[in-house]
Amino acid sequence: MEKLDGKKISEKFLFEVKKEVEYLKNRLNKSPVLATVLVGDNPASKVYVSRKIKTCQKVGIGSMDIKLPSSIREGDLLNEIDRLNKNDDVNGILVQLPLPPHIDVEKVISFISPIKDVDGFHPVNLGNLLRGNDSLYPCTPFGIIKLLKEYDIQVEGKNCVIIGRSVIVGKPLALLLLKENGTVTICHSKSKNLKEISKSADILIAAIGKPGFVTPDYVKKGAVVIDVGINSISDKNYAFRIKGEVGLKSIEKKGYLLVGDVEYKTVSNIASYITPVPGGVGPLTISILMENTLKAFKLQRGIKND
Repeated sequence: MEKLDGKKISEKFLFEVKKEVEYLKNRLNKSPVLATVLVGDNPASKVYVSRKIKTCQKVGIGSMDIKLPSSIREGDLLNEIDRLNKNDDVNGILVQLPLPPHIDVEKVISFISPIKDVDGFHPVNLGNLLRGNDSLYPCTPFGIIKLLKEYDIQVEGKNCVIIGRSVIVGKPLALLLLKENGTVTICHSKSKNLKEISKSADILIAAIGKPGFVTPDYVKKGAVVIDVGINSISDKNYAFRIKGEVGLKSIEKKGYLLVGDVEYKTVSNIASYITPVPGGVGPLTISILMENTLKAFKLQRGIKND
């Protein structure tokens, strides 16, 4: 078994972004700028936005941190996005999800200018993905594709099974795998014979948000296993079973342990490659966000993307 080290690959991608940002700044005297919009005070969302801002600083991308109250009216939020759409100094707009229940998420995403939609969720960008056109691709799915390529894992002709059909991961990832000539099956909560389907996969992707859901009886020997899930657990018995003393110490120190949708300890014994949690897909999501912000900057200035 070989660990797919998303953290290491992410650092490589960020280094490449930083180099190009420096080159463009010297050439144009301008750098890409990412605007992050945080509505409310969800603790997890605060952490995610903070990480994105720190990564911007690391690679030389400017950041605009916009914090809005959870009570904000939908119309006022749309007005704020419209202001960012019209601001030529802002190249990427990211509205951190989830949003308060009184706000229509789809309306907000659709209101972001497609050329500034660095999350890749706008209907125009998803439509381009469906048609096989170049676009701003959703960060996590595209990060997975790039991770496979970095490890020279062939997708063409392989049976690829995705457990999870969200518009954030499952559906766009299926299209990207098809673009690489994989044979794709998407499974979900209504799928029958899930274990049998999963066990047919040469490449198995778990993205359902259920800790330790994928056990060895879901995995073919020698399969590549990508774990997109990140779940916080506080069960000491489960933590000890999957991570031993390390799991217990994490709960004692932090009150929780982060685990994926795959039972790493047991599945890693039969997989050929597997992503850890944390340190697998997560870091790649942020590095692709930086790549998308750079790409949006270049598109808006008519600079050819290589």
